[in-house]
Amino acid sequence: MKKIIVLGAGLIGKEAAKDLSSRHEVTAADRVGDALVRAFSGVDVRTIQVDLTDPGAVRRVVEPFDLVVGALPGFLGRGALEEVIRAGKDVVDIAFFPEDPLELDNLALESGVTAIVDFGLAPGMSNCLLGFHAAGMKRVDRFECLVGGLPRDRECPFEYKAVFSPRDVIEEYTRPARLVEKGEVVVRPALSEVERVRFEGVGELEAFNTDGLRTLLHTMRVPEMREKTLRYPGHASHMRSMREAGFFSTEPIELSGASVTPLDFTTRLLFPAWKLGPGEEDLTVMRVTVQGIGEHGKAETVVYDLLDRYDTEGGVTSMARTTGYACAAAVELLARGLFARKGVCPPEIVGAQAGCLDFILSHLHERGVVYRKTVTRDKPDS
Repeated sequence: MKKIIVLGAGLIGKEAAKDLSSRHEVTAADRVGDALVRAFSGVDVRTIQVDLTDPGAVRRVVEPFDLVVGALPGFLGRGALEEVIRAGKDVVDIAFFPEDPLELDNLALESGVTAIVDFGLAPGMSNCLLGFHAAGMKRVDRFECLVGGLPRDRECPFEYKAVFSPRDVIEEYTRPARLVEKGEVVVRPALSEVERVRFEGVGELEAFNTDGLRTLLHTMRVPEMREKTLRYPGHASHMRSMREAGFFSTEPIELSGASVTPLDFTTRLLFPAWKLGPGEEDLTVMRVTVQGIGEHGKAETVVYDLLDRYDTEGGVTSMARTTGYACAAAVELLARGLFARKGVCPPEIVGAQAGCLDFILSHLHERGVVYRKTVTRDKPDS
């Protein structure tokens, strides 16, 4: 049993904490006391109310613990992770902050820390699957991840609901998307190259470019890589119209004598429109494709399909399940000594180590998060 602290008790951090609490002594830290009480009522998770925007407070609060989970909003994530590393604590982080986590690698090595970063769904499991196959195949030629969280029930005009802040979603729609084509990093506009894709149990969705490859751009030598976000058809067009009209701009404008940014105004309007209501169900869809030459010299295509749905019995969103439980599985790797590489370790590095992916997939399967794997092989490579 380890003493574990979870920094951030939002929808995903909360579920990671609950998952870990059945095997470890878990404490959750957040600045909103009422939210902590509600999140862990009837659950064996201790709570600490603390302002985690203060770097000094982060270092102080993690000091008594063996392991740390970083589940803060992106804008706080990088600073908090640095303080955790400076405190000498092993950590699994799912803040998905915009900065490059590999910039903290030297600090983690100097501190003797294992910092597993980005270990959620995508980035997270998608990277882990690629890392596993890149280590086992003779060559990987192509990687594609199609992924999205969606409401079960479609409502106009957006046909979308989010389990996190609209600001974080809009960031995906405005940040240029980096892909790899013919071995070179290329940049495409977010929401571009829309295509229709059919998924069993869901129907037809649209996929469009977003900037989701993150550490894969630096750690993987694969000539073709891309990630696309999935939504119900028509959503990308709505978002492009709003973006081009300036609704996502961060440049202040004068409005009734006050200075406001269009983005602040837009997110204030979208938050109630996009928020899942009590008991409102969501689903998560992901398809990861890895193509290349397998260990026996045959052309090989491996596809992982995930369709996960809201847990009606536990009242847990699918996005919290698929992300929070993956994070908890990575924490278990550290707690059991199954992964001990020092430095900043993105999920593809974890997946490349023997036994790690099988452990994580088993952990998820026990909680009803099931990845269906399909392998096809062609004639031997000439």
